[in-house]
Amino acid sequence: MLDQALAILFEFLPIYAAVYAINVFLYFATGWVLIKIQNRHPERRIQQNRRGEKRMWKEIRASVLSLTVTAGCLAGGIFLSLKGWTLVSPLELSWWSFILMFAISVIAFDTWFYWMHRFMHTKLMYRFHAEHHRSVAPTVWSTYSDDLVDAFVMQSYYLFAVIILPIPVVVLIAHRLWDHFNGTIGHSGFEFYASPMSRMPSPMVCVTFHDQHHSRFRYNFANFFSFWDRVCGTIDPKYDEQVKVFEKLGEQPDPKPVVPGE
Repeated sequence: MLDQALAILFEFLPIYAAVYAINVFLYFATGWVLIKIQNRHPERRIQQNRRGEKRMWKEIRASVLSLTVTAGCLAGGIFLSLKGWTLVSPLELSWWSFILMFAISVIAFDTWFYWMHRFMHTKLMYRFHAEHHRSVAPTVWSTYSDDLVDAFVMQSYYLFAVIILPIPVVVLIAHRLWDHFNGTIGHSGFEFYASPMSRMPSPMVCVTFHDQHHSRFRYNFANFFSFWDRVCGTIDPKYDEQVKVFEKLGEQPDPKPVVPGE
C-alpha cells in the first residue's frame, strides 16, 4: 500500500512542479507587461488617491506561496483526469467540444466563484480572506495575495470540476490560463476596457467591477460576469455609472505618454 502511494506521489509531482513553475512565470511576466503599459497611462488609474504599489513585495511573497495551492488544485484536476479517476469521462477533443466545454467551464466557474466568494465573506471564513482585502487598491501583484485556505476554497474548482464535468485536460488548462489573465487584469487597478459591453444590459464586466469589490468590500463578488451580483442584489450601485465615466475617458484622445525622467 505504501509503495503504491509513493508511486502515485512520484507520478503526480512532475505535473505539480511544471504547473507551479508556469503559474509563477506567468504571474511575473503578466504583471511586468501590464505595469509597462499602465505607467504610460496614469489617467486610467481607478483609485487616483491610493497607491496599492506600496504593498508590492508583501503581495509578491504571499502570491508565490498561495500559488502552491492554486497549482496543486490544477495539477490535481489534470492528474485525476489523466488517471481516469472521475465520475464522467472527458469528451473527445475537437473544435466543437473545446468551445462547448470551455464555455460551460467558464460559466460553472463564475457560479462557483460567486458563491464561494460570498462564503469567504461570512463571519466564519473572513479571517482567511482578510489577507486578500489588505489590498484596498489592488495591483497586478494582488491577484494571488491570498491565505492558503482562501486560495483552496476559491481555486479548488479546478480540482473538483473534472470529476463531474466531461472537461478535456486541454480545456481545463485553457480555462485556467484565461482565468489568470482575467484575474491579473481585473486586479490591475487601471481601466482600459470600459464599454457598453461591460455594463447593463450586458453581463460582461471590466476592471472597475473587481476594483470596487476591493475598495467597497460588500459588492461585486463574481469573476467573469455580473449576472449573479445583479440577480442577488450585490452589484455595486455605482458600477454602471463609473463604467460610463471611463467610457468617456476612452473616447478622448490619449494624452502624451508619461516618460520617466522627462
